[in-house]
Amino acid sequence: MRTLSLKHWALVSAPLLLVLIAIWVGFGSEREVALFFKDHRAAHPALKLGMKLLTDWSNPLFYAVYAIMLFTAWRSGNRDRLRFVLILLAVQAVVAGLAVHLLKMIIGRPRPGEGELFSPIGTKAAYQSLPSGHTAEITGWTLPLALRVGSYAVSLLLGLFLAGVGFSRIYLGWHHPTDVFFGWLLGCVSGIATTVIARSALFRRS
Repeated sequence: MRTLSLKHWALVSAPLLLVLIAIWVGFGSEREVALFFKDHRAAHPALKLGMKLLTDWSNPLFYAVYAIMLFTAWRSGNRDRLRFVLILLAVQAVVAGLAVHLLKMIIGRPRPGEGELFSPIGTKAAYQSLPSGHTAEITGWTLPLALRVGSYAVSLLLGLFLAGVGFSRIYLGWHHPTDVFFGWLLGCVSGIATTVIARSALFRRS
């Protein structure tokens, strides 16, 4: 079971990590990354629009997915699925909701194009780049779903979707590649925590 879960984690994570590795290898610095994609956005407005739609609607798509799962589990009396979704929502609230936003404010990293100096312990959105909240949240939605379904095809499709969202944050100039990487790490914490708790005997009724 653990080996199987590790394989699904790898399938979900690999596409995004390969994208990040390609960016790090292809550019000398994150400043160069930001400048390149700034020019690319200006030259390709259709692609920019597509990336914006992807980044704006990715998490709401999973809100709908899990809302449907919650409703159908409640209607059918599927306590295992109901428990899984409720645990996921609670973990996401703590990690993607609370922890990520606290880290953003504490670290105060400027977004691409906002300069180099950090502004810790602040509330300005321009200085809340690290970590990527979108990436943390979408990883937290996709990973536990992949681990629960247990299908290699589903895991790979979710991984490709995750990679697209993570790349969109870099492409649109909202985040540096390292922001996306650390967002992925936090999302993995959320996804793995959800899976571990859901599979454990915690909160189960005998």
